[in-house]
Amino acid sequence: MAPSGSRSVKRGCQRVLYWIPVVFIVLIVAWSYYAYVLELCIESIDDIGEKIIYLLAYHVTFIMFVWAYWQTIFTSPMNPLKEFHLSYSDKELLERADRGESQQEILRRLAKDLPIYTRTNSGAIRFCDRCQLLKPDRCHHCSVCDKCILKMDHHCPWVNNCVGFSNYKYFMLFLAYSLLYCLFITATDLQYFIRFWTAEGRAHDRLKEYLNGLPDTQGKFHIMFLFFASSMFSVSLASLFAYHCWLVCKNRSTLEAVRGPAFRHGTDKNGFGLGSSKNFRQVFGDERRYWLLPVFSSLGDGCSFPTCLVNQDAEQPCSPEGHNANKIATEIQFPAKPLRESQSRLLSSTPSWIESDSAEDRERNGTSNPIMIIEHEA
Repeated sequence: MAPSGSRSVKRGCQRVLYWIPVVFIVLIVAWSYYAYVLELCIESIDDIGEKIIYLLAYHVTFIMFVWAYWQTIFTSPMNPLKEFHLSYSDKELLERADRGESQQEILRRLAKDLPIYTRTNSGAIRFCDRCQLLKPDRCHHCSVCDKCILKMDHHCPWVNNCVGFSNYKYFMLFLAYSLLYCLFITATDLQYFIRFWTAEGRAHDRLKEYLNGLPDTQGKFHIMFLFFASSMFSVSLASLFAYHCWLVCKNRSTLEAVRGPAFRHGTDKNGFGLGSSKNFRQVFGDERRYWLLPVFSSLGDGCSFPTCLVNQDAEQPCSPEGHNANKIATEIQFPAKPLRESQSRLLSSTPSWIESDSAEDRERNGTSNPIMIIEHEA
């Protein structure tokens, strides 16, 4: 009982420590609200019109930022569907089988009716020993959350949550609105920062303090430090936001940018890339009215994704056929379970899907399911 109790205490302490970065961000934001609204807008700005405009614009940005941050923190990461979990009999069969090819044969049999196209670097079926499930494409096990996360991007300590399929749009909006929040504060606070910083501003303030009889050093400190903090956060947020915008356009996660997903034909960082427009819609959805709102609108179920499987990125070497052919064709064996309707819409225009029903093709691939051929203009 003692070891179990000590583990429980350790896990409890870890959960508390994981919230420290979030508490730090909340305190910074709460202080920035006080410094901007009270010390800058109410106490330092004399023009009523300017004060009203600043307060209205600030609160709209602040609400959107807090809303996106809240959604990113408290949206639970999605886990693989029950179809990917092993049944009790399959677990026993896998445990009795010898490690290596015997277990892989069992996993291949279990995966044949699932929309799984990625493999390990060695070509094996991706399997999670801790969760006892076949990993869907783009799914990874998070050591902090101790569970498999669909389309896992990374575990972010600043939100104390995994960023994945269920909250990646919220995370992008959180970066966008936090950057806008910092830039707005920096731009509107600049003139008052300069006034308090320069000698002319200090002389003016000394005269004002002499006439009023009360020094205002505390208010000046908040306004000046607010400018420093917002400008520094703007630089770091801009670089992080730009990086994730690039990932969205490429349809890659942070993990896939570091190590590309492996398919049957080999590793390809662009295997899930469908073009910038379709990649963007996969994260933000088809309806433009929801793009800027922290509400879920991503396409798909997080377990299966349309794949390109043709290398079209200038950063990657071209396929050998691309040097001598006008078109590149890649054969993909689809499982019995098709993609969801929302995912299939991404492939409605290009690439085109051509069905081959010939018995020769089926016999060659060892299956009764039709073969789908994707064609891309070279």
